[in-house]
Amino acid sequence: MQGVLKKSIKAAGTFAILKNPLTWILAGLLLLLTSLFGIALFISIGLGGVNQFESGMSREGADGTAQVSAEVMRYESLVQKYAKEYGISDYVGLIMALIQQETGGRQLDVMQASESVGLPPGTITDPEYSIQIGVKYFAGMMKQAKGDIPLALQGYNLGNGFIAYALERGGYSKDVTIEFSKMMAAKLRWNRYGDVNYVEHVLRYFNPENGSAMVKGDGTQSFDVEEVHSIMKQFLGQPYVWGGRTPAAGGFDCSGLLEYAFAQVGVDLYGTAKSQYDKTIPVPEDQIKPGDLVFFSTYKKGASHVGMYVGEGKFINANSSSGTTYSSVEEWKNLYPFLGFRRIQ
Repeated sequence: MQGVLKKSIKAAGTFAILKNPLTWILAGLLLLLTSLFGIALFISIGLGGVNQFESGMSREGADGTAQVSAEVMRYESLVQKYAKEYGISDYVGLIMALIQQETGGRQLDVMQASESVGLPPGTITDPEYSIQIGVKYFAGMMKQAKGDIPLALQGYNLGNGFIAYALERGGYSKDVTIEFSKMMAAKLRWNRYGDVNYVEHVLRYFNPENGSAMVKGDGTQSFDVEEVHSIMKQFLGQPYVWGGRTPAAGGFDCSGLLEYAFAQVGVDLYGTAKSQYDKTIPVPEDQIKPGDLVFFSTYKKGASHVGMYVGEGKFINANSSSGTTYSSVEEWKNLYPFLGFRRIQ
């Protein structure tokens, strides 16, 4: 993903307004209405009404597509407006994915931008103002990170001090992120500082436009790779559900995601990760291609986790820490015993 993916505005006006007691009352009423709306939407989703990610495809220029909720999609025009103003129009989809991770569009401080201007979290009660500040801040992160999106995203979460820290240590990496987080937590005497998995949490909602090439099959698999991948992508961001094997479960487990997606194209992958391992044949790592399955042993001996390889060292999978997402094969190799790649005959 890194190969593909290469806050300060005056708040005096907002702060002064918040000192007015009447404004606080009105803001409280607005928050109540917003909460009631959110509950109504949740009930609608639960009853099979509006799908959480209905109309959730947002793309601008050379950006990509963001799989986001309808609550986030309503802010797309504002994101486009300020992305253009601050010179990052090519990143509208990515910003939409960031909003999905920050608030899911369900809070007035849409981009959690208050802290970037020295205010307590959630102080901003004007969604447009939050987006203006947040987009400007992210534009600054992108500039400081020299266009490195993972570095800019993690900087948005940890503060721009992280970017300078990371650049002095060779750039963005998970190890540098954890190191900085621990350092800041100790300095501030907090239990934790930021989200060290922020990059992955945002990118699970985003697929770069030119990243589509890495998931294109070469026509030699026994099924349509693009079609299976397209089915799986519908569920990006959904939570991990043990035993989840259909969309009705509200999420999937690893083998359930593959079982469901492949069933839609007539391929029988019924069963657990171990069953799917046994139904496939081994492939040498130097011969792998999109559509091959990748297996790990995560909690017991033998195959207990599976995903589908999509190219560029990534695989799509449902896992207990991130739900349905893209993961790095190499990172997983460092975490769990690797059982290899296998192919459907």
